[in-house]
Amino acid sequence: MPIEIPTDLTPELVPLSWLLGQWRGSGRLGTGEADSAHFSQVVTFETNGLPYLQYTARSWLTDEDGMELRPLSVETGFWSLDRKLNDADGGPGLIPADIVPALTTADDVEKLRNADDGFDIVVNMIHPGGIAELYYGQIKGPQIHLATDAVLRGAGSKDYTAASRMFGLVNGELFWRWDVAAQGKAMAAHASAILQRVA
Repeated sequence: MPIEIPTDLTPELVPLSWLLGQWRGSGRLGTGEADSAHFSQVVTFETNGLPYLQYTARSWLTDEDGMELRPLSVETGFWSLDRKLNDADGGPGLIPADIVPALTTADDVEKLRNADDGFDIVVNMIHPGGIAELYYGQIKGPQIHLATDAVLRGAGSKDYTAASRMFGLVNGELFWRWDVAAQGKAMAAHASAILQRVA
């Protein structure tokens, strides 16, 4: 499936544009061994004219045939190129941005390309149970690598200290893997899935 870049897309989102749309598929918890639980997932990446992608992932525990058993979790967040914000960017809060985006041309965006010929990115995600993650990483073509810089937990939240994620576009499908350090254990496989674009 060819990647179509919307004509009204903010220039700095072009490196992330292959993520846009809704994706649906299934995966396995843990290492994906024979006894690993199955889940289904719907992931949406969308934009509203600002220099970030809004991300939502909803997951359901399933049987091995894909029949949904119960809701598993939901997470939401924001993905953007990692750069210093300026007056053309909104916030904090509702402080309005200038009328034009901070980066207006492809040349402006190319100046952010890193030494590995990719782009540094920042992702923040929010989970139920009082947990928020701040990831830094890189997008290089259709590959993304992320690692947490910080995990914020509420006073009653479960133990969760670090995570890494990988995403890749392979033959039009979105593959991802999520490793976590939680409940006193070292970083280990948490979940992985293969998703197909549906919208």
